[in-house]
Amino acid sequence: MRELLYGAAYYDEYMPYDRLEKDVAMMKKAGINTVRIAESTWSTCEPQEGVFDFSHVIRVMDAMEEAEINVIIGTPTYAVPTWMVKAYPDVLAETVKGRGIYGARQIMDITHPVYRYYAERVIRKLMEVSVHRKCVIGFQLDNETKYYGTAGKNVQLGFVKYLREKFHNDLDALNHEFGLDYWSNRINAWEDFPDVRGTINGSLGAEFEKYQRSLVEEFLGWQAAIVSEYKREDQFITHNLDFEWRGYSYGVQPDVNHFKCAKHLTMAGTDIYHPTQDHLSGAEIAFGGDLIRCLKNDNYLVLETEAQGYPGWTPYDGQLRLQAYSHLASGALGVMYWHWHSIHNSFETYWKGLLSHDMEENAVYKEACIIGSEFKKLSPVLSGFKKDNKVAIMVNNEALTALKWFGIEASAAGDNGIGYNDVVRWIYDALYKVNIECDIIWEESENIEKYQAIILPAMYTADEKILTRLKKYTAQGGTLIATFKTAFANENVKVYPDRQPHILNEVFGMYYQQFTFPENVTLTGFEGSEPEAETFMELLIPDGAEIISAYQHPNWKKYAAVTHHTYERGNAWYIGCMFEEHYLQQMLIKILAQSGINAAAPEKFPVIVREGINAKGEKIRFYLNYSWEEQRVEAADDFEVILGSADSTKREIHLSAWDVCIIKFDK
Repeated sequence: MRELLYGAAYYDEYMPYDRLEKDVAMMKKAGINTVRIAESTWSTCEPQEGVFDFSHVIRVMDAMEEAEINVIIGTPTYAVPTWMVKAYPDVLAETVKGRGIYGARQIMDITHPVYRYYAERVIRKLMEVSVHRKCVIGFQLDNETKYYGTAGKNVQLGFVKYLREKFHNDLDALNHEFGLDYWSNRINAWEDFPDVRGTINGSLGAEFEKYQRSLVEEFLGWQAAIVSEYKREDQFITHNLDFEWRGYSYGVQPDVNHFKCAKHLTMAGTDIYHPTQDHLSGAEIAFGGDLIRCLKNDNYLVLETEAQGYPGWTPYDGQLRLQAYSHLASGALGVMYWHWHSIHNSFETYWKGLLSHDMEENAVYKEACIIGSEFKKLSPVLSGFKKDNKVAIMVNNEALTALKWFGIEASAAGDNGIGYNDVVRWIYDALYKVNIECDIIWEESENIEKYQAIILPAMYTADEKILTRLKKYTAQGGTLIATFKTAFANENVKVYPDRQPHILNEVFGMYYQQFTFPENVTLTGFEGSEPEAETFMELLIPDGAEIISAYQHPNWKKYAAVTHHTYERGNAWYIGCMFEEHYLQQMLIKILAQSGINAAAPEKFPVIVREGINAKGEKIRFYLNYSWEEQRVEAADDFEVILGSADSTKREIHLSAWDVCIIKFDK
């Protein structure tokens, strides 16, 4: 696909009056070349059981086809119609809170055979009216799919079958591995298996969540198989994968294994929402993009991002444009807004689109027109934009879940405090702000040997296979960096009964036996100051390793905080505690420089530099200014200006507030 996609979700069904013709004209003026339709409107497409009405879908396809605007069709299965729930109330998911009540979206049991029957039928009917249309370039499966807490009888029966297969029908093995003798939780007959929703056993509870995540993978694979029966070879299958939500997209999604789900897609897709105004940093855009891009090692599509959104997201002048190019700089092949128009009723009335409630041109729409025009011109240059990063952060759904059960700051008073994603973002944001780009990979990822450095943030659970693989990676010359809470428990959340970190203690040349919460503890070995140890600290005992930083405290001073060890042909670094991001940046710059890895440019946040290679083999570099202050940046080599303000004779980049500049180097 050579053309950059630029568009929005469009819902003719929600309009307060008929304005399709006007909307198309405004889209054309804005340079919008793609719309996403249908995924939210099952009850409109099938108003009563077996009664189908795709007139809205057909009407929009007709208009878009005439206007030469692409259409992505979403299967409408993530919000069930009232007639289904009235006739079959048990299609609603039964969760830890009991049976759901109709109202919100995403409240169904995605495994329920009745739900599946009707979902398959409406998908097939929709495919029949849409797949042959010239304007339809691809299909989105469902919408931000998760398992929605479903834990009813059929799900629990499936879980027991899953466990019987995993443990080869050996209950003694299950009891031993999960430690179920504790508090008389032992299960002595498969028929006695208890309701998992009440478990206090972290191994069993985490395994159930892993099983629930597998339901999402199976569900999307099931939909992909149906769509594949109909789709043309030139049409893609995607899904809008999202992230842990903290009022915006933040970290690894706890309820979905993105890596496994992506196997069912021909193109990875995502939804990324982020703070704006004075809080716009680009970090969420970059993190989400780096993760989604690596799922298929290819370009991806941003199916949803904010135009205006809630009041706190109304962008300053220039920010919509900066955000759009931030997505492209991560390898996105297109940017689509949720949504075109602001809705006049119901739950998301104030989640505003490109158009406000008056449906007229506004400041955001006018900026979108600028972006659309530029995207059209830049498509030949940015086509096939690829990344070739030397650093990877390895993430792990099982570690995320386990550190929910056994929190980093858990104490006798309760399990509160930071979680897995806080550590992931601590590492990621530090790299991001000093312009060291990275990939985000999974333990199942192939060819990890291509990276010069791999970082393991709080990889609490890890099976021996991946630990052995990482040991071999380091021995063969790789740089391995790990933080506290790494390689402590196996894949079943059973703590390894030997020196920590398991298997890797030899690689890191150290071990530890104790850990605690720091109070009045500072760290040696940093330039300019002595940062405080924060949140959590492991008391590292060198066993061949060099001490890079030690704890300064009357009782803890005999222990190391950060160590380095040369292991065969490679290098291994272990960070035993958390500390201020500024000092982490300082440390990572030094560690990676020793492995020949340096930032693309010397600038640091708020000037972010992202680069890659286009389809012609030309090196493309983005300069992004996330601040009010004007920035002037020098480039080391001769370049050609693609977008923005620069003086190529002086090799100087000019960035005004919230601005972007794109340059091209010779091959």
